[in-house]
Amino acid sequence: MRIHTIAAIMIALAATSGITAQETKRQRNASRAAKGAKYLETGGERKLEVVYKNISGRDLKLDLYYPTAKRTEKCPVIVFTHGGGWAAGNRYKAASGSFATVFEQLIKEGFAVAPVTYRLAKKDRNVAMRDCVIDCKDAIRYLAKNSEAFEIDPMRVFVMGDSAGGHIAQMLLLASPEQLPGDPTLAKAPYRMVAGVSWYGPCDFEKMELFNHDDSANFKDRFAARILGSDSGPTEKLARYREVSPINYLSKDSPPLLMIQGDKDTTIPVKHAHYMKQKAVKIAAPVEIMIVKNSGHNWRKVDAEIDPSRETIVQRTVQFFVDPLNK
Repeated sequence: MRIHTIAAIMIALAATSGITAQETKRQRNASRAAKGAKYLETGGERKLEVVYKNISGRDLKLDLYYPTAKRTEKCPVIVFTHGGGWAAGNRYKAASGSFATVFEQLIKEGFAVAPVTYRLAKKDRNVAMRDCVIDCKDAIRYLAKNSEAFEIDPMRVFVMGDSAGGHIAQMLLLASPEQLPGDPTLAKAPYRMVAGVSWYGPCDFEKMELFNHDDSANFKDRFAARILGSDSGPTEKLARYREVSPINYLSKDSPPLLMIQGDKDTTIPVKHAHYMKQKAVKIAAPVEIMIVKNSGHNWRKVDAEIDPSRETIVQRTVQFFVDPLNK
């Protein structure tokens, strides 16, 4: 009798948490550490290898790190979207280098942090840039749908990413929750974006000259396959390019965006930050830019030490997230 009672209680808890019993079983199986996984060692509560959706027979996962200080009943959450040219990389980058420094500080400031896996736009996969964005939006929708169970606040969602992940972060921040729908079971989950930070991420693919760092006469579009390589979404090339360009979603009512870019970056030129800022000024949108001198991609120094320092970049990033909590 005692065993049956305990089983009944467990089933009831799973039902009331907003997560189905079937999904609970799947999460339990997924919680085992993945091969090559690297996690933040925060000393606090963590939920690892959480499946947020299954597509084409593949589980897509996120990790959730809870605040170690200043924790509230429902935590604000920062979603991290990794770089890698939309075709490489993984969410475990959040536990390395300057990213780990940023997130360890934010976890102490009362934020939950959620690095996200998304499908990669590799050759012959029928995955394009829009699919990368849709997956990450679905990760937010999943967290919002299950916000009670995860003890997070869906009305206080933040985002950060670098390079391709910086582009995705801009898209998540500026596109409305309804735009770029994905998993229909997650589509109606309400959430609100508060602020976002993009490290050396592009803002516009229609204006290819923004990628031509030295105004070369023989410059070629190197992103076509990653923008067009899917049978979903708009069918016209121009519509596809415009759909994945964050600048087209910017308005005076957009949440605040901070773009930090290096002035000697040849991968994602600093032109992107200046161009986004120009539009922001015209429409009175809340965009700030921070230009790092002597910096290439990934804050690599070029010719001289980067200015401001990597430490200053980290602190500016952290403060941009912390400031809205104090308003």
